[in-house]
Amino acid sequence: MLLGAVALLVIFGITMIRSAIAGNIEAADSSNRQLIFAIAGFVVVLATTAIDYHLWSSISRPMLLGTAIILAVLTGLGKALYGSARWFDTGVILIQPSEIAKIVMILVLADYFTRHQNEMDNPKIILRSFLITISITVWILLQPNLSTSIVMMVIWFALLWAAGLRVKHLLIFVVISAVILTISFPLLVKLNVIQDYQLQRITNFISPDPNARHGEIYNIEQAKISIGSGSWFGQGYGHGTQVQLRFLKVRWSDFIFAATAQEFGFVGTLVVMLVFLFVIYRCLRAARMSRDTFGALIAYGVAAMIAFQGMVNIGVNLNLMPATGLTLPFVSYGGSSLLSTLLGIGLVESVILRHKALEF
Repeated sequence: MLLGAVALLVIFGITMIRSAIAGNIEAADSSNRQLIFAIAGFVVVLATTAIDYHLWSSISRPMLLGTAIILAVLTGLGKALYGSARWFDTGVILIQPSEIAKIVMILVLADYFTRHQNEMDNPKIILRSFLITISITVWILLQPNLSTSIVMMVIWFALLWAAGLRVKHLLIFVVISAVILTISFPLLVKLNVIQDYQLQRITNFISPDPNARHGEIYNIEQAKISIGSGSWFGQGYGHGTQVQLRFLKVRWSDFIFAATAQEFGFVGTLVVMLVFLFVIYRCLRAARMSRDTFGALIAYGVAAMIAFQGMVNIGVNLNLMPATGLTLPFVSYGGSSLLSTLLGIGLVESVILRHKALEF
């Protein structure tokens, strides 16, 4: 049922991307490329499911070191797009290593917390887990890619809690992290780790110009118009005015939820969200079914990653939080994002498979 729900979301995503292109010549092949990535992704799911997930525990340290090296090299040699160096250009496709880094972080932290599950009250253990997370996150932050960096920290917090850290200790770490971020924020801005356009997004969210209809808040306004005009059942597939007339930008990626809302309405988007919730529930169920802590933490980590990214993407589309650039898992255009998320689903399936025989 988990794989079926994921397949439904992926198929819907490809279909929605095809509509969202709306005759844009530059993006004309996006749906076909997404289909190719989807086929490759489901091959990855099957291959990952076939591999005993305990194998990843034995190579967690080499994976951590290799990921850090790749991201460090990318910072200097990556192909710069949209003002950041996030992609390797292979000449055929662009690869975004930070997407795979999220899965690597889940595996590494799951292994670390499993080995120290009886020491979760020891501050040194927590500090080491933080340093492990930072060893990857810092390179992503320097790209700069603030949104993915936040996802990495959310994965750390989620696995800390799932590994058995007491709530009061978790709250202490949240407060300490908030204080450190507040103190270091001016320095991060000065060093251009946090750039002007990111600050502008926060400013526009907190205090938007009510008379502005262009510039920085243009697409947020178009997203709100798209969602509102969808009403209960939408304007029909391929007939959304803001989508088909290209008023809504980045509609096949960051704002695909708004495009969905205009063409399928409140009922359609509600169905999509329910399928998302079902996927997250099945991942949490896999964690509960797991025969060991390592498998449970893998499934919890994947569930937290999907839930957070989905929540943020939908929140941005509804103007409930600042624009971040996080895609809607399984649905938005993006080969690296789709492959990494399907890799996570393959890991969850591997956990389920080694608990008992598959259910049909």
